[in-house]
Amino acid sequence: EISELKLTVNSMVEQLRTFAAEVTRVAREVGTEGKLGGQAHVKGVGGTWKELTDNVNTMAANLTAQVRDIASVSKAVAKGDLSKKISVEVKGEMMDLKHTINIMVDQLQEFATEVTRVSLEVGTEGKLGGQAVVKDVSGTWKELTDNVNTMAANLTTQVRSIAEVTTAVACGDL
Repeated sequence: EISELKLTVNSMVEQLRTFAAEVTRVAREVGTEGKLGGQAHVKGVGGTWKELTDNVNTMAANLTAQVRDIASVSKAVAKGDLSKKISVEVKGEMMDLKHTINIMVDQLQEFATEVTRVSLEVGTEGKLGGQAVVKDVSGTWKELTDNVNTMAANLTTQVRSIAEVTTAVACGDL
């Protein structure tokens, strides 16, 4: 019986050692080294040990999916593609991050659309008086929007003044 107990205890110690090594490896790779996609592999475990291993793997897989989705959207924005949004299922603070990044993408898209519209109206189509309307922006985005609107207003004023002078000259009013 002592021999059997010795084998059982040694087996448990080895499984615990393997489990601890794998969990430590995954935590280090995913959490510290930034090597996403890591999974713990502990052979021959069952019950609580399997449940713990599965939970570590689920956590690592969720974190990997979340970070990769955020990275994908960030890369798209950096390349000027504002059509991408973070879509991965998240909770807690990751939900706040997802929400913040998606709002940022929406605001960038709205800003780009409005600046393009005003530029085309005033600069290409000759529709004077156009103004960019970008809701809920502040800081640099508000400043940029205000500057675009000031530029468009100044251009409108200048063109209208030139038209007024040209009309007066054409009518002989020098």
